[in-house]
Amino acid sequence: MIKLSGAMTALVTPMHEDESVDYEGFRTLVKQQLEGGIDGILPLGTTAETPTLTEDEEDEIIKIAFEEVRAFEKANGKKINIILGAGSNCTRDAVRYCERAKKAGADAALVVTPYYNKPSNEGIFRHFEAVSKVGIPIVVYNIQGRTGKNIDTPTMARIADLPNIIAVKEASGNINQMMEVIATVKSKHPDFAVISGDDGLTLPLIAAGGDGVFSVVSNLIPGLVTEMTHAALDGDLKKARELHYRLLPFFKAAFVDGNPTSIKYAMSVKGMMKPCVRLPLVEVTDSAKKVIESALKECNI
Repeated sequence: MIKLSGAMTALVTPMHEDESVDYEGFRTLVKQQLEGGIDGILPLGTTAETPTLTEDEEDEIIKIAFEEVRAFEKANGKKINIILGAGSNCTRDAVRYCERAKKAGADAALVVTPYYNKPSNEGIFRHFEAVSKVGIPIVVYNIQGRTGKNIDTPTMARIADLPNIIAVKEASGNINQMMEVIATVKSKHPDFAVISGDDGLTLPLIAAGGDGVFSVVSNLIPGLVTEMTHAALDGDLKKARELHYRLLPFFKAAFVDGNPTSIKYAMSVKGMMKPCVRLPLVEVTDSAKKVIESALKECNI
């Protein structure tokens, strides 16, 4: 069973002005990530606008991601983890998406807490029990802000006891809860990874015993995020702090008017893609654009 660590990018999905997927733009983005030294990629996560994608679009994105990663691995001899988003608020669909990830050869599947339904703790446990039986490593995605339901530490401990549960992407925003998971779950399962889902908490979480980040800002700056994450993991906290505080204004600005709208606008400022998103998302406001542009200059990005 793999142990996830390091910097992994929750990839955006580039789009054209007519809201169609820009597949060549996505291919270019994956190449930029690999050249930037990132440890892993996460297609079809929240940042990818996956709820608005068709399954045919998702299949093409998966195909491109694997083509580029396999070519890079062959040329460079470096393993890159591919974690595919496989979440749904319907357990049957989550199982099916995990089966798709397994068939594609993904290293792991990211499964979010069932959203909108607001299941009980027992329902959450049974949801993850079902996907764990697929036979692919599972990363639990805890993000109360989007799902309406927090996975508390006792429930996470039960889930971690299931086969094939290898990590949690922690985006609760609660560093105390994250430390509880490290103290409670990692003490029992040393290979269980606790990974930040918030760029601004990457350094604090690693300092407390965490394992890395699923980053949004690394869509734009994979090299800097990887450098900061690796410095923290290697115990070079001086260097990690310098990079953390240099990038902190952008960590905030990258979510000033939602995700992925804000990071897509930042990437458009740097000429990487158009800021296009698919409804119900819309382009960031003019005031948000100023905040993002100011942060890019302040952080020397």
